[in-house]
Amino acid sequence: MTGAGRPGPASLAPIKRSVSIAGHRTSLSLESEFWDALQRAATEESTSLASLIGAIDADRGPRNLSSAVRVWLLRRAEE
Repeated sequence: MTGAGRPGPASLAPIKRSVSIAGHRTSLSLESEFWDALQRAATEESTSLASLIGAIDADRGPRNLSSAVRVWLLRRAEE
């Protein structure tokens, strides 16, 4: 933490991970908080992280995958 309880620059950097969805490898970059929330959602829905990302990918429309995941998590939190 730096300053008045704010995280330092290293903790703000997105983490890039590769996953296999729909038979192909793809990568997405998310902040660690989003990766944590996505993993919790997969666990709560009794599915794998790759399967959950695949489902989000299938319904994402014109958004890039990283944005689609963030929006999906926001909507899930609002339920």
